[in-house]
This record gives sequence, structure tokens and C-alpha cells, in this order.
Amino acid sequence: MLVTHSLPRLLTKCGPRIDERLVAAIARLDDPTRPIAETNRRVGVVAEGLGLIRPSYQQVRVIVHQVRSHERSSRLGETLLEISYGMRTQQQILRVLTGP
Repeated sequence: MLVTHSLPRLLTKCGPRIDERLVAAIARLDDPTRPIAETNRRVGVVAEGLGLIRPSYQQVRVIVHQVRSHERSSRLGETLLEISYGMRTQQQILRVLTGP
């Protein structure tokens, strides 16, 4: 028997670009002692709270690996988040990245 119609499917919305606020949230929320999947879940909640599309696990994984591969200040994630909300300037981020 040939079926000519298909059942409706639920599709997850995913986009190729990640909003800079979510990149900052990934840097802030990532805990290297916990699995990346946990960071992905947390970022998904932030995305929904901001009215954005959840980033895919693959996108989050790539960013987490980049963040983890660089030694960073404990304030970097917080500073990135503040920049994305317009609370910090480019000069302030440079000070955080280069140290005191």
C-alpha cells in the first residue's frame, strides 16, 4: 500500500548564526568541569528568554571549545555580556583581555 501523504512533523528551529549575546552567555555560563551539553541546555534557556532561536548543539560545542582553548580572565564572560548590552566599551574589553 502506498501512502500519498505524510504525517505532520515537529521541526526544531535552528539558525546558522548565533547572536552575540548568546556567544557572551556561552562564555559566561560554561563550566569546564561540566559537560558541554549542560552549557547547551543553559544557553537554550537564555535564548528563549531573549526571544531568540536556540543555537544548535554543534554551534555551542564549537564556541565552547574555542572558549576553553584560550586562557581567559574570570571576568571575560561577564564583560562580553555587558558589551552585548551596551554597558561596556571596546577599550574596556581590551583591558580585560590584556590584563591589568
